[in-house]
Amino acid sequence: MMNRFNPWGVPPIQYNRNTSTLAGMTTAQLQAALASAQAALVQLQTGGKVVSVSYTQGDGSRSVSYTQASLPNLTQFIMQLQQQLGVPGVRRRALRPIF
Repeated sequence: MMNRFNPWGVPPIQYNRNTSTLAGMTTAQLQAALASAQAALVQLQTGGKVVSVSYTQGDGSRSVSYTQASLPNLTQFIMQLQQQLGVPGVRRRALRPIF
């Protein structure tokens, strides 16, 4: 089905909590990872150089280091954690050109 907002007829991607890379983590683990990632984002945005985020997932713990250049990756990770936890996202409306 084609329409003016989706001219290629591709269905929108739906987030599936059961198949995401964060599947298997408990709610407490996800909340702890989200708090850690958000604190890292604040440190990066206030001038911190390198920030490390660690979280525990089923088979062991993982740690990721972010630098100022990887700020979008950290933001994407936070959004993924929020989706996994069911936090409603805020999407801005589409920009429409005015002629």
